[in-house]
Amino acid sequence: MTTPKQTILVTGASRGIGRAIALRFARDGHDVVAVARTRAELDVLGADIRAAGGTCRPIVLDVADGAAVAAALENLDVDVLVNNAGVGVLKPFVELTVEEWQRMLDVNVNALFHVTRAVLPGMFRRKVGHVCTIGSIGGRSVFAGGTCYGGTKAFVTAWAENLMLEVRDHGVKVSVIMPGAVATEFNGNQVSDKDAWKLMPEDVADAVAQVVLTPPHVLIHRLEVRTLTVAAKGHAK
Repeated sequence: MTTPKQTILVTGASRGIGRAIALRFARDGHDVVAVARTRAELDVLGADIRAAGGTCRPIVLDVADGAAVAAALENLDVDVLVNNAGVGVLKPFVELTVEEWQRMLDVNVNALFHVTRAVLPGMFRRKVGHVCTIGSIGGRSVFAGGTCYGGTKAFVTAWAENLMLEVRDHGVKVSVIMPGAVATEFNGNQVSDKDAWKLMPEDVADAVAQVVLTPPHVLIHRLEVRTLTVAAKGHAK
C-alpha cells in the first residue's frame, strides 16, 4: 500500500533504534527530521539518508531542555512524532547517583512533555497526526537494577494511554512500542556476538512503521515486540 509522503520527527535519531527508524522512514519516501545531541552523528545519518535518495533535516537539540525544544520545534509541521530518545543506567538503586536518576527522568519522562507539547498544537490545527513513543517491556516486567529506568517506562505506558483519550477527537493517534532486548549500545554496552539473540534496531523500526502507516481509521495503541530467540543465561528477554 502506498502512503502519502509525511514529515516524521524522530528524537534520539543519531544511533541505535532512532537511527534505524529514521533510515526506515526515509527509505519509504518520507521527510525525516532527525533530532539528537551530537552533530557529528547526525551529519553521518543525514549523509546516509541523502546517499540513498531520501531527505533529512538534522536538528542538534537536547530534548531535556524545554526552552530549547520549544524554540526549535514549535513552528514545525510534523505529521508523525517518534519519541525515541531515552537513557538508562541499570544498576542497584543504592548505587545510582542523583545525576543519573535526574537524567533518566529528564530524558525519559520530562522530554515527552517538552517535545510532544511543542508539536501537538500543529496536529490539532490540521486535525491529523500521530505520536508514537518507544517504551519497553521493562516498564511492566520488573528486574533488579531497573528501579528508575523501569519506572520511567511504566510512566510512558500510562502517559500515552491517557494522552490517547485526550487527543483522539482531534484526529491524533497515540501509540506505544514496547521492545524487549535490542542489540544497541544502550547503557554503555558495546554490541558483540553475545547480543546475537536480541532484536535488531531494524526490527523495532519495522514495528514502528507498521503502527504509524495504518489507515486513518485504524489505531494500534500498544505493540509489544520480543525476540523468539532464547536469551543467554542470566539475561531477560
